[in-house]
Amino acid sequence: MTTVLTPASPLTAADRCDRCGAQAYLRVVLISGGELLFCAHHGRKFEPELKKIAAEIQDETDRLTAVPAGAGEEDH
Repeated sequence: MTTVLTPASPLTAADRCDRCGAQAYLRVVLISGGELLFCAHHGRKFEPELKKIAAEIQDETDRLTAVPAGAGEEDH
């Protein structure tokens, strides 16, 4: 299995979790072909099983804790 650190096509707000419909932050490319999308919650929940069937996992969950540019700066 390979974890993709710099995805060629970032996930967007239009990409939805195949389990619950929330915004997807993980793309799992299957060894057998095709892909699955998961929110952070379901990605963590199914991670052990996904690792067994994944050719690649694109994990963008770090975007959930990233501080936007300019956040915390005071306006002068």
